[in-house]
This record gives sequence, structure tokens and C-alpha cells, in this order.
Amino acid sequence: MLFLLGAATVAAQTDQVKFTAKIANRNSDTITIFGGRNFKQVIPIDKNGLFTASFKVTDGPHQLYDGTEQTLMFLKNGYDLKLDLDAKMFDETVTYSGTGSGENNFLAQKALIDERFDESASSITNKEEYVVALEKKQKQLTDLLAKQSTDENFKIIVSSLIQRERQQQEMMFAQQLMVAGMVGKPSPGFDYENHKGGKTKLSDLKGKYVYIDTWATWCGPCLAEIPALKKVEEKYHGKNIEFVSISIDEKKDYEKWKKMVTSKALGGVQLFADNAWSSQFAVDFGINSIPRFILIGPDGNVIDADAKRPSDPELTTQLDKLLAKK
Repeated sequence: MLFLLGAATVAAQTDQVKFTAKIANRNSDTITIFGGRNFKQVIPIDKNGLFTASFKVTDGPHQLYDGTEQTLMFLKNGYDLKLDLDAKMFDETVTYSGTGSGENNFLAQKALIDERFDESASSITNKEEYVVALEKKQKQLTDLLAKQSTDENFKIIVSSLIQRERQQQEMMFAQQLMVAGMVGKPSPGFDYENHKGGKTKLSDLKGKYVYIDTWATWCGPCLAEIPALKKVEEKYHGKNIEFVSISIDEKKDYEKWKKMVTSKALGGVQLFADNAWSSQFAVDFGINSIPRFILIGPDGNVIDADAKRPSDPELTTQLDKLLAKK
């Protein structure tokens, strides 16, 4: 009987993650771990910054959030993981020990390498120089991964992630160069169906500032900006500015777009692009993620090809200055 009980206890332990932590200068009384399939584990921290918890996970990446900052983790049932952290120097002090520490120490160090790369690369304006910096970063991460004692499947997953991230960063840098090069130049035009009937061209709005929201009905971050966009539209109602929303939904979602504009009482000029992501306006502006906001001047020239979001207070600061000009 004792043997069976002991076997059952071992099985239960290997079927869960045991997670222990010591957190100095904690930011809150709890930490929260988020994962796939709506996983959420809230863990209380005592007054000494200590906690121990056991819980079942779906093996894979998770986010640890301490109320102020967050870090990426890799969790598998059977891990017995201990975290040491000083929340005042969050990224610099994340250290793991125990089963699963190799994978998680790699992710913690990768976060630091990514952060330092972003800081050093922010001043680079030459594509060749940027590619060299990316290659250096990729080698640093690859060498670090090779030195860590980690699960082989983890190495395969992360190696693929490193490669994808490099490709994405190259693409984003190319977009940044293109966006910077458009400022002060005539904006590409559009001629799209208006929700109220007929079609609207960008040239129809010449003489006014034009703030463009490129969005789609399926885009969660786009929908999240709608309340802020409505407030900005209300603030500048009657001013020399038009707010234009261009949907890049697929044609199959045309009726969904029409109904959503009505049901959400969307204001401004509501347009439906002619060919989704491949619409010429989207291609000309290099739009590969949404929402994307664009600001055009009364002369038809681009002021900002990647403008601030409606929820960003800097947008109204910028608009106030522009509209105050005589």
C-alpha cells in the first residue's frame, strides 16, 4: 500500500510543474503565468518574496508577469524549477536553477541580447550595416544555445525561432527605411468604395489633413483602437482633418465589413480596399501588419507613413500643432 501511494505521488509530481521563486523588491503580491489555450495561473507571493506552487501545463512557451514586467518561460510537466529575481533589475537578474533551468536561462539571456541589439541598432540607417549586426546577434544566440544543456526539441524550436526573428527584423528594417523615405513626398492614392455609397479618392480630400486607419474586421488590435479613434474624431470634429478607415478585408468578408461599420457606428470615411493586402495603396505603403496609421498633409504629401495610434496621446499633441498652423 505504501509503495502504491509513493508511486502515485511520483506520477502526480511528474504530471505537473513545480515552481519555486525568491523575488527581491517585488512589484506586487502575486505573479501570473499565462500560456496557450487561455492558461492562467495566479500565484501569491509572501512578504519575504517567496512562493512555491505546482500546476499542470501544456508543454511550451509561457509568460510570467509580476504586475509591472514580464519574461518568457518554457514550461514542461515534470519540471522542478526555481527562480531568483530582483524586480528592480528585472531582466538583468532573472536566474533559474533545477530541472528546466537550461531552457529558461537561455530565454532570459536571449531577452537581454535582444534588448541590447535593439538599443545599438536603433541608430543604424544602412541596410548592409544592419544585416551585419543581425548576423552577429544570430551567431551569439546560436552559440549560447549550443552551450546550454537543454531538451533537443527545445533547441530545434528555438533555432527555428531565431531564424524567423531574423527574417522578420530584416523585413521590418526595410519597411522603416521605406517609411522614412516617404515623408515629404506625394502620397500614393486610392479610389475605394465608400460605405455611404459611391467611391472616394484621396485626391477628393486634398486641402485637408488626412488620418488613415488601415484595418480589418478580424483584427483584434484594430478593433481595440476603435474607442480611442472615436474620441479623436470627436475632438477634431469640424476641424480641417478627415479621418479615413480603409478595410483590407477579403472580398468574402465584404458583408461583414458593411454590417460592422453600421453596428459599431464607425465614423469618418469608411472605405473598402479593392484587393485586400494586395491593394495598391497597401503595397505602396509596405503595409504588412495592421492596424497601420498614416498621416497626410493638405498638400497631399506624407507627413508620417507610420503614424501614432489613436490611443497614443502623442497623436493629439501632433494634430494640435499641425491644426494650429495658419
